[in-house]
Amino acid sequence: MKAAKKEKLYHLFHFSETQILITLAVIIGLGTGLGSVFFTWLITTFKELFFGYSEQMFMTRADSFKWWIPLIPLAGGLIVGPIVFKFAIEAKGHGVPEVMDAVARGGGVIRPRVAIAKAVASAICIGSGGSAGREGPIVQIGSAIGSTFGQMFKMSSGRVRILVGCGAAAGISAVFNAPIAGVIFSLEIILGDFAIRTFSPVLISSVVASVISRAFWGGSPAFEVPNYSLVSAWEIPLYMILGSVCGGVGVIFTRALDFSETFFDKLKVNPMVKPAIGGLLLGIIGMYYPQVFADGYETIKLTIYGQMAVVLTLTLIFLKIAATCLTLGSGSSGGIFAPSLFIGAVTGSTFGYAIHYLFPDVTASAGAYALVGMGALVGGATHAPLTAILIIFEMTNDYRIILPLMVAVVFSTLVARRLYEPSIYTIKLIKRGIFLKGGKDAAILRAMKVSEVMKTDFKTIPADMPLNQIMQKVETSRGTDFAVINGRGKFIGMLSLLDLIGLLSKHTLDNLVIAQDIVLTNLVTVSPDDDLEVAYNRFAMKGYRMLPVVNKTDTSIILGILHRDDVMSHYNRKLVESMQQ
Repeated sequence: MKAAKKEKLYHLFHFSETQILITLAVIIGLGTGLGSVFFTWLITTFKELFFGYSEQMFMTRADSFKWWIPLIPLAGGLIVGPIVFKFAIEAKGHGVPEVMDAVARGGGVIRPRVAIAKAVASAICIGSGGSAGREGPIVQIGSAIGSTFGQMFKMSSGRVRILVGCGAAAGISAVFNAPIAGVIFSLEIILGDFAIRTFSPVLISSVVASVISRAFWGGSPAFEVPNYSLVSAWEIPLYMILGSVCGGVGVIFTRALDFSETFFDKLKVNPMVKPAIGGLLLGIIGMYYPQVFADGYETIKLTIYGQMAVVLTLTLIFLKIAATCLTLGSGSSGGIFAPSLFIGAVTGSTFGYAIHYLFPDVTASAGAYALVGMGALVGGATHAPLTAILIIFEMTNDYRIILPLMVAVVFSTLVARRLYEPSIYTIKLIKRGIFLKGGKDAAILRAMKVSEVMKTDFKTIPADMPLNQIMQKVETSRGTDFAVINGRGKFIGMLSLLDLIGLLSKHTLDNLVIAQDIVLTNLVTVSPDDDLEVAYNRFAMKGYRMLPVVNKTDTSIILGILHRDDVMSHYNRKLVESMQQ
């Protein structure tokens, strides 16, 4: 009786790993949501501290020219430098590449101190006028929270990665009031995995974070926009052109930021002083064009409403790129999402002014093109079209502009990838020799050949073997995949246990059906000299779990079988070895 009672209590209080994962997803969403509220409060506080008090201090002794403005981002940089370079170097820059690297190569492990350093450094940077956004920091903060919980509960690296994705999704959801975009951002950019086991906890965490942020800030969208819609079918080609233009500008932004980071890395001064140098140069620009300071949301709103002159919007395209490069390239901390929205808005507005001037009867006003340009630039810079489309939709809560938005984002992403393969998130990793693809480091996959992993002790079945004999062979074999060979010893296809299960009940076919009748012939194959990245891509084509390995010059000669699980095991082993070196 007591044993039965103990067993009942055990089942009542014993939780499966999946239940624990879902529970942690809720906690991470809660923690990241509260973290985003605190982070936003920090930014507001530092902004008042830097700009409010400094204006009171200097205006009494200054003339109409605000010569003291460059001193504000300079002071912010002097504070940020030691935090980043002494306390947590991962807080440098926009942070998302570090999270991607941790997921792909580090088993999802992120130091807890990164969350604290990123929050304080980014709040000081943005509060002192640094041209950066909130999304990169909160993604890194949420990811650090997720990683910390995963490590506390000693979960597997796969589970820790999912918890990191939960934190990233919760961060985007909370900051932009965009729960769907948060999920897609995490799956598309951070994890590279849309499987249901990953999707469920990430979605839950994103929803919880959104509920927390709405409890503090309400449920209104980030931008209230006019009633824009597609005026004419003739606008679709124009939006395609806008997307292409934004793709080109996105590449300029990506390469300029890369150049800036390289320049400051090579600069022969104390690293802790570099953010101050970048801040001083930013402040000089800000004296004449204060729109480049911080995230620029007020300027974005004016642009969407068509309340900015075309000469100013054209100028701000390049000045905002320069301002962001000086801020983040010098080592300060912040995100690139808000600057991307800003650059896209002024690019779209400039394009819209020109198009509406030329074709006033069939085009919307410049504000509509500014709105679409925001999404297009994000897509071109990040190479994440789903995230770009959804985040603009959720930030504006306006479905009427969705068709032009989809067209422009797709064209922007295609053009950007064509012009320059790395995205603004991956360029930093590529320079370190890390090539991420689908959440994996393709550099490790490229360094390994199929011949290192394939199995050569596979079983074969003659093409004329009857079904009953095939079943007998399957029963006595440990394998589940069989190569079918014709009378001349040539490889013609594969049979697997799964293919045969449907025929088990049809005993009347035992002597009528032979292997050649049921063999799968239209197969994707690899050769021994192919690298594992090629194999990984072919596995992903249709969800294959194994591939025949054939002779490169004569595909009728089978040399082995490559299993997906073996590839991933080999990859993980090499990954661990590379981390230990």
